[in-house]
Amino acid sequence: MTEAENRPNVARMYDYYLGGCHNFAADRAAAEEVLKIFPDTGVAAQSNRAFLRRVVRWAAGQGVRQFLDIGAGLPTQGNVHEVVRAVRPDARVVYVDHDEVAVAYARRLLPTDGRTVVLQGDLRRPGDLLADPTLRATIDLSEPVAVLLLAVLHFVPDADDPYAAVATLRDATVPGSVLALSHLTLDGLPTLPTEQGTAIYRRSSSPLVPRTRDEVARFLDGYELVEPGLVKVADWRPDGEPQAAVSHGYGGVGVRR
Repeated sequence: MTEAENRPNVARMYDYYLGGCHNFAADRAAAEEVLKIFPDTGVAAQSNRAFLRRVVRWAAGQGVRQFLDIGAGLPTQGNVHEVVRAVRPDARVVYVDHDEVAVAYARRLLPTDGRTVVLQGDLRRPGDLLADPTLRATIDLSEPVAVLLLAVLHFVPDADDPYAAVATLRDATVPGSVLALSHLTLDGLPTLPTEQGTAIYRRSSSPLVPRTRDEVARFLDGYELVEPGLVKVADWRPDGEPQAAVSHGYGGVGVRR
């Protein structure tokens, strides 16, 4: 096995939580350690995935037809392009991840239809991402774009200034564009188990950085929050889809005015 396969990878661990098969023994072992501490992590992952689907349907219903999914991870059921094209068949979707293994899997599994693109890029370098010629050929930044940052910001430490990165993405989009995010929090959880859980992620491809509600809300500066605001992901506009009640994070959607 390669070094990348021997080291737990957060995208592949998430795939394991969702019941996927694109993961290695190291990912499964690390994920099982987390599940021993937080047995409902898999349910919380399903909640986050359902939140993604609701957000995409909502944005498409508002007329948005361009989606930039940063930190997309591995393809699984209910991918952005599948959800949005049930509403807007002409939609264009760009998936971005910094992990070369996730990108390689995505390119192999996702359609090559000219309207679904997979890029290797890093949220911490938004200028490079926005300048990518493939992104520019797919996404027209003079039209509204839905930027999706689902379960990715909590892997970016403060030292890398994730707030500046999100502001750069915001400033590159036009009014009517959307930012949707979900973010892990430890609000209300006991200290000791959370320390054990974050220690596991320190051995993985990306350390975990949970944030408080106020810290998460800062990412939405410059946006008008869509009702019901920044809430636990399971509580954001439930639409009748089977819903898991467990949420380990906040979710919110803002519209740039």
